[in-house]
Amino acid sequence: MSIEPLTLGIVGCGLLIFLCVLGVRIAYATAIVGVFGLAALTGWGPGLRTAGVVPHGAVVNYTLSVLPMFILIGYLAYYAGITQAAFEAARRWLGWLPGGLAIATVYAVAGFSAVSGANTAAAAVFAKVAIPEMLKAGYNKRLAAGVVAAGATLDSLIPPSALLVVYGIITEQSIGKLLVAGFAPGLFSALVYTLIILVMCWRNPELGKPIRGYTWPQRIKSLPGTAPIVLVIGIIFYSMLFGWATPTEAGALGALCVFVIALMNGMKWPELRGALLETARLTAVIFTVIWGVLIFVRFLGFAGLPEEIARWVTSLDVPPLAVLLAIYVIYLILGTILEGIGMFLLTLPVIFPVVEAMGYDPIWFGIILVKLNGIATLSPPVGLVVFVVNGVRPDISVADIFRGIWPFIFADIITIGFLTAFPEIVTFILDAAA
Repeated sequence: MSIEPLTLGIVGCGLLIFLCVLGVRIAYATAIVGVFGLAALTGWGPGLRTAGVVPHGAVVNYTLSVLPMFILIGYLAYYAGITQAAFEAARRWLGWLPGGLAIATVYAVAGFSAVSGANTAAAAVFAKVAIPEMLKAGYNKRLAAGVVAAGATLDSLIPPSALLVVYGIITEQSIGKLLVAGFAPGLFSALVYTLIILVMCWRNPELGKPIRGYTWPQRIKSLPGTAPIVLVIGIIFYSMLFGWATPTEAGALGALCVFVIALMNGMKWPELRGALLETARLTAVIFTVIWGVLIFVRFLGFAGLPEEIARWVTSLDVPPLAVLLAIYVIYLILGTILEGIGMFLLTLPVIFPVVEAMGYDPIWFGIILVKLNGIATLSPPVGLVVFVVNGVRPDISVADIFRGIWPFIFADIITIGFLTAFPEIVTFILDAAA
């Protein structure tokens, strides 16, 4: 008895969820369901051939070459000493404010985010660099750990961002425009974090007292250490904004600059070898997930499920904003149990046609999704960056870190509200350059 393609697509989605619940890795679960689904729809021969062509097509896609470049920048930046220099400069300039060290951490992480593509790396690095300094200054440990975890989520928004690259590949949007569009919302999000910290520490000074005593010459002396960040930001941002280089070329230039700085700061062969190996490992993991999910996506396309869902949603007698808010809730829930790249690969083939049919800007929606993923990676029960911070600082319990991140989740909700009400925050740079 033959099964309708649409019914088979729904069954495939259910089977995929079942495999993920059993603990099967998402790359393998999606590939298994995709292969069998294609075989059921088109026959074993055509189905296997289609499943075999998809990974090859992904590998030879020039756009994907931007991922290892951005990942390499982050690992080299750690050995170049950029993190310590960024935090020291931020401390000298912002430490006098209520909660000044926490605010300094936010902007130091934002600076590091401009030379890194992984929020877990930012969380691990600043758990080592910033938390000891805040605790030494008498800061509340929940605030200290919470601000590091929350600040690390900026890494997925401020370019270079692997998550934005994956979104661009799936939705066939300009990766250069997505990366450029991430700057302003990233800085806006950092500003909202700043206001939340100021209010908290103004109401309760014991959470984080001001750090005073730095002179203007000392502050100015800290600025040269931030030059590598400014240089990499300039290369990546302006080369893509004005079309001087593709995202891959911009990433390669940024990696070269950070590599030279790391050599000047004394990076040795074992450290370079470690950075290259870690880049290769993470790239292989991401590519494997992409291959598996793209096979599954091809199966969904043959089944006609994304188009049918888009048709059904747009026919509902509800305002588009209500549908959009429902999508927000779905991503907030899914993000607590799925890693960002896998979640995007799984859901966007179904969700994106719906959003596009409702007339929302695809670039704006990509930024919103990355911000939603940032909230999800903070939220219990599986807040990934929370566990990374706890892994570096086991003396601060997971429960304390989760308590410390709630003010920043509230700040993120405010940010998403503003980005939804005023999409120009995302698009104004692109509009100005057009």
